[in-house]
Amino acid sequence: MLRYLTAGESHGKSLVVIVEGLPAGLRIEQSEITGELGRRRLGYGRGPRMRFEQDEIEMLAGVRHGRTLGSPVAIEIANTEWPKWVEEMSPAPGRPAKILTAPRPGHADLAGMQKYGFGDARDVLERASARETAARVVAGCLAKALLAEIGVAVLSHITAIGSAVSTSSVRPGVDDLDRVDASEVRCIDVAAAERMVAAIKAAAKVGDSLGGVAEVIAYGVPVGLGSHVHWDRKIDGMLAQALMSIQAVKGVEIGDGFTIAHQLGSEAHDAIFYDEHDDRYIRETTRAGGVEGGITTGGPVIAHVAMKPLATLNRPTLHTVDVVTKEDTVSFKERTDVTAVPAMGVVAETMMSLVLANEALRKFGGDSIAEFTRNHRAFVETCNATPSAVTP
Repeated sequence: MLRYLTAGESHGKSLVVIVEGLPAGLRIEQSEITGELGRRRLGYGRGPRMRFEQDEIEMLAGVRHGRTLGSPVAIEIANTEWPKWVEEMSPAPGRPAKILTAPRPGHADLAGMQKYGFGDARDVLERASARETAARVVAGCLAKALLAEIGVAVLSHITAIGSAVSTSSVRPGVDDLDRVDASEVRCIDVAAAERMVAAIKAAAKVGDSLGGVAEVIAYGVPVGLGSHVHWDRKIDGMLAQALMSIQAVKGVEIGDGFTIAHQLGSEAHDAIFYDEHDDRYIRETTRAGGVEGGITTGGPVIAHVAMKPLATLNRPTLHTVDVVTKEDTVSFKERTDVTAVPAMGVVAETMMSLVLANEALRKFGGDSIAEFTRNHRAFVETCNATPSAVTP
């Protein structure tokens, strides 16, 4: 089983991620990890931190000469801003110079302060910050490397930012990722991308923020990941949970879920065909998002992920209450982005990859990459065979 744990605060010394369960012999290169972290910083509308945060990483354990050892992999992501925050974020006994007492609506501030008994919102926001997703992206890079061994690739693109929505039916393929990332908003619909940029500029002008939607697609996913047997083994349930766990995400749709809820059954499902040339069952549409009954069908796995506008505004106008004086006020301003939707798409790739990699390991097993890939090949060769007997 693939498990991971992240630790660290937004302005702390570093973030750390530990990934356990990777088979021995998986090729890991530091340049690939830093490349994925660089993708997370992409997107028009990001704040100044993205320009100087370099995400310097150090592999601490579990990798030798570019290959995993089968033991837990530990990787540290240094915070290049740490010198500015040593006193404010020091683990030593003391008191912060500035206490934040005006919690932001839409953020974890007030609920976290009430839950843990804090009097300073920074005790909550530092961990609740989306900076934590940098550690997840590192874990996701390892998951992507594992999935690549069995021919699975995961990518995302942006379909909406604010009211600017792409109406194109074109979906990027595996070879289109560079083209997606070359867009300022990671949208391959050029006309829609221009509208998204204009919407971001308009929101920035008045100090506001924007949310949006990313489509995440996994190609080459084998049939049979997940299960119909137990509620917590359904692949779509696991995907929804993982994607919903991303900071500021408020909605997840598998395939055309919300659209087909308003259609007739005769219009809503993916017809099944048999391809004699490739000796496999196929579906020519993707309404179910590559999942039926909690099990992958062998087609692309597709999810749509909706991110709300960020709770921190460059022109604080959100009404709140000072937790000390109980007086009306406006929420404090923490450095923020106008939108982080393009980056959220990259994080969504991470979360989908971690779920699929975990389920691939559950199904195919193996202590080494050679064993893992051998088991996968054996399953692919037999999964479409005609059953030899039917249980009465």
